[in-house]
Amino acid sequence: EVQLQASGGGLVQAGGSLRLSCAASGFSVDDYAIAWFRQAPGKEREGVSRINLKDGNSHYADSVKGRFTISRDNAKNTVYLQMNSLKPEDTAVYYCAVGRPITSAWFRSSMYYYWGQGTLVTVSS
Repeated sequence: EVQLQASGGGLVQAGGSLRLSCAASGFSVDDYAIAWFRQAPGKEREGVSRINLKDGNSHYADSVKGRFTISRDNAKNTVYLQMNSLKPEDTAVYYCAVGRPITSAWFRSSMYYYWGQGTLVTVSS
């Protein structure tokens, strides 16, 4: 059974940092990518970042480039999202998901098979 457990969310002031974790199990990490999505109230789910678990190749949404860093620890079956210089507009529920996305469409939620439960990130101004 594939399971994804997202954690690390919380309340932080603008300019602060948080690190999200996504612990994965039930699949071979060599064959998949894990992505982080977020959904703010009243908005559509947005692809934030994605990492290929085999080679570490990563992509970012323009809105987070230079501020967020995705990484993986395959020994721990865990993917991290280091979020720095947080802004109020980063406030959302963050989800991790696993799939085999086409690289050019990594940000499409339909490319992912399984989803974690979400962790809330709130950035105060």
